[in-house]
Amino acid sequence: MIGKGRQTRDGIRIYQDADFAGMHKAGELAARILDEIAEHVFPGQSTGEIDRLIEEKVDAAGAKSATIGYRGYKHASCISVNHVVCHGIPGDKKLKDGDILNIDVTVIVDGWFGDTSRMYVAGKLNRKAERLIQVTHDALMLGIDAVKPGNTFGDIGHAIQTFVEAHRMSVVRDFCGHGLGQVFHAPPNVLHYGRQGSGSVLEEGMFFTIEPMVNLGRPETKVLADDWTAVTRDKSLSAQFEHSVGVTANGVEIFTLSPSGKFHPTYG
Repeated sequence: MIGKGRQTRDGIRIYQDADFAGMHKAGELAARILDEIAEHVFPGQSTGEIDRLIEEKVDAAGAKSATIGYRGYKHASCISVNHVVCHGIPGDKKLKDGDILNIDVTVIVDGWFGDTSRMYVAGKLNRKAERLIQVTHDALMLGIDAVKPGNTFGDIGHAIQTFVEAHRMSVVRDFCGHGLGQVFHAPPNVLHYGRQGSGSVLEEGMFFTIEPMVNLGRPETKVLADDWTAVTRDKSLSAQFEHSVGVTANGVEIFTLSPSGKFHPTYG
């Protein structure tokens, strides 16, 4: 692999072999925190209390939250419930039986960023929501399967989009994945829709997130007056899963695998 600091013509940083270890360490902590928070998701629990526990776990690990202070944001997580697509702000809202929620956490460990999110269910999961969650999870994994040197970012988006739309759901266009490593957000923008063969070519040493947001209804979103919370315009349910990955010589490494196998809310 070419040395540290190299960038492609599209401004995408190429990392060294040794940098994978730093990303694994940060990703493992973020994933472990999301594992541990699962038992605290139940009807009657507030999203603010979940966030407080997450911040406590970040501090106990000697890490830093990447989101506290980011553009004025005050929380260690984003918690997006039901028709909230992403960037839901934790608060006094209490979860109801059957609510689905995405919890998104980014930690900084020794200068490396670990960014991941997954779905949770408060109480009993209904069939419609279960199907949405499963399609979103499988779409992410199909996107990751498309990651290898020589493929393009369009191949990732195409794999996700075609799978989701075959299940008569829609991919959100307004938000995307992103490069990361020793910074929170960097090139490229990782779209979750697209044409095969389009976009930048994947190279060994690229680090980025894949984080499709899938709606049961139409793809359009709107951002609320708080300038953070994005919701579906048609109030349909939305789900999201996110992994941080690195391109290897032969394919891909996932930095944010669940240590306890709890990435999917049914632990499947």
